[in-house]
Amino acid sequence: MSEVRKRPSVLAIDLLIRDILFCYFRLNAGGERMFAAVGQTPGKVSLMRSLREEGPQSVAQLARSRPVARQGVQRMADELAAAGLIEFVLNPSHRRAKLATLTARGQLLMEKAMAHELRWAAHLAHNFSDREIETTRDVIRRLKQILGEENSRHASLPRERASRTNP
Repeated sequence: MSEVRKRPSVLAIDLLIRDILFCYFRLNAGGERMFAAVGQTPGKVSLMRSLREEGPQSVAQLARSRPVARQGVQRMADELAAAGLIEFVLNPSHRRAKLATLTARGQLLMEKAMAHELRWAAHLAHNFSDREIETTRDVIRRLKQILGEENSRHASLPRERASRTNP
């Protein structure tokens, strides 16, 4: 006998999204405290993590991957560059859009930040089973993918049409 999957109600998905949002606020508050130890904000650490894990990127690429306003990412990148944590290098595929990359000092700071993060994660991990974590990650990854596809679809619509289809 095959198992029939019952679809969640609209309210269940709405409540999940609210829980994720409020969890994000608490994660961000914890990140503020944790990354203050290395003199940074969660946003700046996130930007440097992207460079560490994915290699040099333009500010536009960094902004699109989040998705957030390019100007905010530019401001953070400029501050990180002024602090000597990232630098801008020539981009072989674009004359004007330079690539941001971590400096040796930025690499060292990221090692310290990640050590703090792993200690925090170890503390939190005691509250969950591996199965709970994997199931939650699966759901959040699928939600992230669906939302990314929706955002891409709406971004390709002309502005006035997109606003009419989204009350």
